[in-house]
Amino acid sequence: MPKVVGLRCRECGAEYELQATHVCEMCFGPLDAVYDKAVLKKIVSRQRIEQGPKSMWRYRDLLPVEDSVAVVTLGEGFTPLVKADRLGAELGLRNLYLKNDSMNPTNSFKDRVVSVAISWARAHGFETIACASTGNLANAVAAYAARAGLECFVFIPYDLEPAKVASISVFDPNLVTVRGNYDDVNRLCSQLIESTPWAFCNINIRPFYAEGSKTLTFETAEQLDWKLPDEIIIPIASGCQFVRHRQAASELIEYGLVRSDRVPAFTGAQALGCAPVYNAFHSDTPDRVLPVKPATIARSIAIGNPSDGIYVNRIARETGGVVEAVT
Repeated sequence: MPKVVGLRCRECGAEYELQATHVCEMCFGPLDAVYDKAVLKKIVSRQRIEQGPKSMWRYRDLLPVEDSVAVVTLGEGFTPLVKADRLGAELGLRNLYLKNDSMNPTNSFKDRVVSVAISWARAHGFETIACASTGNLANAVAAYAARAGLECFVFIPYDLEPAKVASISVFDPNLVTVRGNYDDVNRLCSQLIESTPWAFCNINIRPFYAEGSKTLTFETAEQLDWKLPDEIIIPIASGCQFVRHRQAASELIEYGLVRSDRVPAFTGAQALGCAPVYNAFHSDTPDRVLPVKPATIARSIAIGNPSDGIYVNRIARETGGVVEAVT
């Protein structure tokens, strides 16, 4: 039996068949993948996970790619969880850990989400993969599209750092520069999905792409001997990763993979020069995330109009976390 049964709107609950779409037609809320929990409860176990590959695909049962699908992988995931003793001493923390996702094939966590997205897209007949990016996602999409033998278009701001452009170009994608910032690039790509038969990783196949972020939390719990941390601190760009960390914690508890049912506090961090979620969190209207024009050298998280910003603030408040900004 299939484990992924459809899509559901996070806001109004409207349900859709499995397809490449990301926005609810009824209320414009975001769509999420829906799993058959009865199927998962029969198969998900620590033993099954521990017998899996030394990559994020050991958590395949909790990802939206069926067992019959050949995954597109470069060995992403299962990256080091480093105990930061010296930094912890500075901060007065005895058990501070850093998840080093720079050890992924293209040096960022984007490899996780892209591996899931391209695996799903290829299995559903797409021949061209695309994305809007501040750099890291473009690099991952170009690499994994090359691995899969698919046509690739990556759209980036015209002033992206030359070193990032060079690393993306290694994989020979169709590289399109857009005069504007990331939000302008994303707006253009959102229009292109109406006129092209392409899978845009972070737009029309976003419900599947986003699920790859859960593996960071799955790995962290397993590397801590199946315990969830007291608090998880996550950088915020679109907010997508933050939402999936919270979902992953719930799934670890629901399927009996961790030792307790305590949910960690989820805390977010933004660059002060691009901090719309932080601004809203510390206002009287945390659900009203107003766009800003990015003015920060932290380009990888410079998204002025974050799609999941309101959900970040809801999760942080629900779990006892905070959202802060640094410079």
